Amino acid sequence: MCELKYYSIYLFYLVDLDKQAEDMFSRLVKQMAECEDVTEQLKADNQSAWVGRMNNIRQRAAELVNTDLIYG
Repeated sequence: MCELKYYSIYLFYLVDLDKQAEDMFSRLVKQMAECEDVTEQLKADNQSAWVGRMNNIRQRAAELVNTDLIYG
């Protein structure tokens, strides 16, 4: 019975951590894209440049989330 209790606590912790990570990632991607002028207009004008820049932004945001929340 104690194992189930600890499993439930651990699961709750992981679900909360996942939500925090997703929120932080989304916020960072949006902020970085705005700061670096990666807009819908760029997407319409030069799709490959937009994809490259967004991939770079997403990678950096993921690294920040991992450093701050997952490994930190």
